[in-house]
Amino acid sequence: MRDVVVSYRQADAPVVVGLIVEIPGRRRVFQGINRVTSIRPGQILTTGILNMRRFEQRAGEVRIFAELIGRTMTFRDGSGTSMIEDVAIESDALGQWAVSQLYMRRDKSAGLFGKGPTVFARWEDVVDANADTDSQSAEHLVASYSELHPVDLAASILDLPEDRRIEVAEELSDERLADALEEMPETDQLEIIEGMDDERVADVLDNMEPDDAADLLAQMPQDRTEQILELMDPEEAEDVRFLLAFDPETAGGLMSTEPIMVSAETTVAEGLALIRRSDVTPAMAAAICVTLPPFESPTGRFLGIVHFQRMLRHPPQTQLGTILDTGAEPLLDTAPLDEIARTFASYNLVSLPVVDAQGRLLGVVTVDDVLDHMLPDDWRNPYYESERTTGA
Repeated sequence: MRDVVVSYRQADAPVVVGLIVEIPGRRRVFQGINRVTSIRPGQILTTGILNMRRFEQRAGEVRIFAELIGRTMTFRDGSGTSMIEDVAIESDALGQWAVSQLYMRRDKSAGLFGKGPTVFARWEDVVDANADTDSQSAEHLVASYSELHPVDLAASILDLPEDRRIEVAEELSDERLADALEEMPETDQLEIIEGMDDERVADVLDNMEPDDAADLLAQMPQDRTEQILELMDPEEAEDVRFLLAFDPETAGGLMSTEPIMVSAETTVAEGLALIRRSDVTPAMAAAICVTLPPFESPTGRFLGIVHFQRMLRHPPQTQLGTILDTGAEPLLDTAPLDEIARTFASYNLVSLPVVDAQGRLLGVVTVDDVLDHMLPDDWRNPYYESERTTGA
């Protein structure tokens, strides 16, 4: 269960309409509350067939987790305001579920250490102050996202209403926002950063992989792109400018400029130590590139690669230059997408080095980058496009 959908009523507490549940494939669908027979920790029992259509929020509906928690409410007795931190729902004798109680935190000025006391209140005790875009609200929601994997974080953000989405993005740290943006379609990336100032965008792009940052900047107006590049860290900006010079549908446009590159004298033990680093992705750790100096893109002449499985089959003191894998040729930076895909499929690889016309190593293309560009634009959206029905 990802959220609870409620509908406001004129006088009484909001009534529960249904649940948003996530099924395999991260698809979020709607389950009418009338079909729910039991709600227990870790388990929801329902009757009937689950409607597999995409959840679409309707007018008058409010999501408890995404919109109600974190909202500021005013007490009817004039005792001040409080922020909702949790919500209780309860069913009556007829089986109708409604909001029964609110767990709230009083205004910070009302307590010690800048944190107000907590109180319980019924819905009729408070009035909605209509502060759903309040910064505290976003802060509260961001805290709940702290343990999410970047893919799940991106999905959770995109599941929010547009205004709320921007608000949450503003509250995320540069690193977490960068992680989430890398997992979003480019149109959604642009929508989120469009209203941010250039300095914030530059800080976020500094934390993105250079190829992802370049793809995003390529969608922006040229004048703003230049302004943002000027504000970025010089080394990060240099990598991004380098990638922007290539056609995005070629190996040069797809590659990462930060492969693991070493000299021919590097030993197996040293190579394995390099791929053990936590900041190295599995695709990048699949192979090490061996070149002549210098060891920064563009390097000296590219000699070959050593896959990690081959390293595991040789003694630790073995020099990598003596066990090069020569089965697959490197890609030229001008190689088109279809040629890249055929090469990956032919040799069953997860990464391939990219060289220029002089044979110097420029970067590495990984299989996830190829898939990202070959799949439909909306491949990250696991939902069907048809409208939701409640199944009532």
